[in-house]
Amino acid sequence: MLNYMETPDKGKMRINVVQRGSRIPVENAKVSISYSGDPTQVIEEIQIDANGQSEDLSLAAPPLEYSMEPGQNQPYSEYNLKITADGFEPVTVSGSEVLPDVTAYQRVEMDSIINLNQNLDTVVIGPHTLYGDYPPKIAEAEIKPITGTGEIVLSRVVVPEYIIIHDGPVTDNSAADYYERYRDYIKNVAACEIYATWPREALEANILAIMSFTMNRVYTEWYRNKGYDFTITSSTAFDHKWIRGKNTYDTIDTIVDEIFTNYLSRPNVNQPILTQYCDGKRVSCPEWMTQLQVRINMVGRHCSEVEICCKRQPPQAANPAKQDSFLWDSAMFMNNSSILQSFLQLFDIQSFQQ
Repeated sequence: MLNYMETPDKGKMRINVVQRGSRIPVENAKVSISYSGDPTQVIEEIQIDANGQSEDLSLAAPPLEYSMEPGQNQPYSEYNLKITADGFEPVTVSGSEVLPDVTAYQRVEMDSIINLNQNLDTVVIGPHTLYGDYPPKIAEAEIKPITGTGEIVLSRVVVPEYIIIHDGPVTDNSAADYYERYRDYIKNVAACEIYATWPREALEANILAIMSFTMNRVYTEWYRNKGYDFTITSSTAFDHKWIRGKNTYDTIDTIVDEIFTNYLSRPNVNQPILTQYCDGKRVSCPEWMTQLQVRINMVGRHCSEVEICCKRQPPQAANPAKQDSFLWDSAMFMNNSSILQSFLQLFDIQSFQQ
C-alpha cells in the first residue's frame, strides 16, 4: 500500500459535478475526500460552486520519476470521493488517481432522487494499465480487408458523435454498454493507458495511436459486422482499456482537444490503421507481432537507443490487409521530439471529414 506520508510531491485535482447524461452543473454539492487506503479518514471537505466546479485541490502524490520510468512503484496516489447534493442520489468514487505536477479532472454524474430511498452509485476506478495486471492485446492485421459482400463499412472517415463501449470482453453478454462522446472516450482511454506526466511528444504520439485504433473500429464497423451492437470493448485483449468514471488530466485533455480530428493511415489506404500496442516492459510482445516496431529503450528519463525493426512485405502479398502490422510501445518518444518526427514519417497523418 502506498504510504502517503512518504509522498512529498503534489498533484492537483479539480472536480466537476453534473447531472447524468448532460453538462448541466449540480450546484452546491458537497464532497468529502479520503485516502483509498484509509477511507474512514476524511482529509478534505469542500463545496462545489454554482458552476458545478471545485477549486484546484493540492494533494499528495508519489515522486515524478515513478511515472517517467514505469516499474514496481505505484506512480499515482488514490483518493475516494463521496459526493452529496440536495435532490440527488449520493455518489462514491473509489480510486481517483492523482499524479504529480499535473491536474486530475474528476467528472461526477449524479442522478435525481426519484423516490424516498436513496441509492448510492459507486464508481470504482481500477489500476492503470501500466501498473495493474491486464491481458495483453491479441494481435490483428492493422488494415482490415473490406472485400466481402454484405459488410457494413462507412463510405468515408468521419468523427462519430458517440462511441458505444461494451464494458467487458466481446462475448460477455452480462457486461453493460455505455455511450460516450468520442473526445471524452479518447481522453478516458489515454488516462488509462499512458501517464499524463510524460512529455508532450510522448503524449501526442500515443494519443494519435489511440485515435487511429478507435477510428479503425468505427470505419470498418468491426463489431457490428460480427453481429454486436457496440463500437468497441473495454478489454485490453481486444481493444483499449476504458473505465467508467475514470478521471482524466489537463495535459491529456488539452492535446485531445487540439488533435482529435487526426488519425494515422498508410499511403494510398483510406482506412485508419489499427495501431496496436503493449507497454514493452511488463508485457513482452511476441515475435510474430513485431513485424514493424518502433521501440525506445529507456535509461532513467532519457532515450538511450531507438530501434526500428521492419520486415519488408513479401512481393506476393498484394492485399493491403496483409501489410506488416504495427505494434506500439506505449513508452515511446520520451523527451525526444526528433524521434516522434522520424516515426510519423512512416505514416500519413489524416484529418477526419466533419
